[in-house]
Amino acid sequence: MAFEILAINPGSTSTKIAVFKDEEMIFEEKISHSTEDLKEFRTIFDQYPFRKKVILEAIEKRQYNINNLNAVVGRGGLIKPVEGGTYRVNEKMLEDLKIGVLGEHASNLGGVLAYEIASKINAPAFIVDPVVVDEMEPIAKITGVPKIKRKSIFHALNQKAVAKRYAKNTGKKYEELNLIVAHMGGGITVGAHKKGKVVDVNNGLEGEGPFSPERAGSLPAMDVANLIFKENMSREEMKKLIAGKGGLVAYFGTNDAREIGAMIDNGNTEAKLVYEAMAYRIAREIGACAATLSGKVDAVILTGGLAYDARLVNWIKERVSFIAPVEVFPGEDELKALAEGALRVLRGEEVAKEYS
Repeated sequence: MAFEILAINPGSTSTKIAVFKDEEMIFEEKISHSTEDLKEFRTIFDQYPFRKKVILEAIEKRQYNINNLNAVVGRGGLIKPVEGGTYRVNEKMLEDLKIGVLGEHASNLGGVLAYEIASKINAPAFIVDPVVVDEMEPIAKITGVPKIKRKSIFHALNQKAVAKRYAKNTGKKYEELNLIVAHMGGGITVGAHKKGKVVDVNNGLEGEGPFSPERAGSLPAMDVANLIFKENMSREEMKKLIAGKGGLVAYFGTNDAREIGAMIDNGNTEAKLVYEAMAYRIAREIGACAATLSGKVDAVILTGGLAYDARLVNWIKERVSFIAPVEVFPGEDELKALAEGALRVLRGEEVAKEYS
């Protein structure tokens, strides 16, 4: 039996949707939202009736009958920390998404929209591997300051999806392998996947790990403290420096790696140094994950938008190929990853988890 699935990925200024028949995409739409469209909504949650309406209109324009759907799956938002997997959207999840239990983000609408649309056709609604997946071992959360614990916030959806694709390609189960997965995009997270669990990963959103196109990465703590006092920086200013105005943006005013590549091709030695330093920091994080896995690594996987850049990939490979074979899965196909998560449940390959 073939299954048809609607996948929904809400972003701050767009909503991406796609309908799949098993693994094959039937159609995809990116619905852009202007500032004018969204200005009347006080909170992100208030946007869901508007976004639901435009999604249904887009589907209708495609002349697709939503009654053919076997499930609807949305991008997981900032719910409470959970282990990885596909979760059925329930009342408790809807409540936590509505109040923003861990903060407001457009992805919080994913589960709500999936539930609202699925309810119309009496189909199940799911989310898959939200950014708050937390499978870190207790030892990995300890810092040198008892009041501060490390947190697991990372590109769980794409990391888990490519790890499972790699396992399938090699005829093995994800739960049998030790993998290191580096997601390289606007933010960079590197996870140690041990027998199906991400036992350690850098919190790329809040300042851990390699610097990236727009994030500062790990910084010397005393220098950060001195900078805050010297420049009288507000909390918001520091937050933007860590995530948004750090990394390549801080050096060159752009988060577009293609522009940095063009600078390098034109002989800009500083651009080459900084860009190669980013590759160095990614490789260093991969090496740390190898230590987490006691050196028992089946493969290193590079993914995300930056994995299309052969120059960056080769710099990383030069430093980490001794650890394990390096596989490259470029891009970040979130809609496909969402559909695959729902499909595993519909096929009986996984059991949907309950959020509580």
